[in-house]
Amino acid sequence: MKLNKIMMAGVLVFGASTMAHAGNQGQGVVNFKGAIIDAPCSISPETVDQTVDLGQISKVVLKDGGKSVKKEFQVLLENCELEKDKSTVSLTFTGVENSDGRLEINGTAKGASIALVDTEGKPIKLGTATSAHKLTEGKNILRFGAYLQGDGASAAVVPGDFTSVADFTMSYQ
Repeated sequence: MKLNKIMMAGVLVFGASTMAHAGNQGQGVVNFKGAIIDAPCSISPETVDQTVDLGQISKVVLKDGGKSVKKEFQVLLENCELEKDKSTVSLTFTGVENSDGRLEINGTAKGASIALVDTEGKPIKLGTATSAHKLTEGKNILRFGAYLQGDGASAAVVPGDFTSVADFTMSYQ
């Protein structure tokens, strides 16, 4: 009988220590965000907010208004259900503009700015709608490009890191 009591006490102590050890083994939070929009297409979450890495560009390339290699980016539209009067879309890019009409860069780098271009390589003017893109039912990919361009012979290109932001708004026609 004494042995049973000792064994029972041992089991209780062992069980309690196991439960104490099994306490908090991790936790977290899942945040959700989004927006309901009045449009015939949804914008893919992967392309709503994106980063285009222009790379590490030699200042020699940018001398006298030189250009880096163009990096492509896209806006993916999903679940498009087109209406008669909304079968095309234009995008308007906005951001801090330099004196040449390109996106100003921020950071320690100086003497260059970012140019945005359409699929044909034509410059996109900030604050002005792009040419209309014809849409189809379902999925559509709107393709664009960006490159870094030196600000000209009078602007000294200073090495350093840079960032810039371009917002876009869509207009269906």
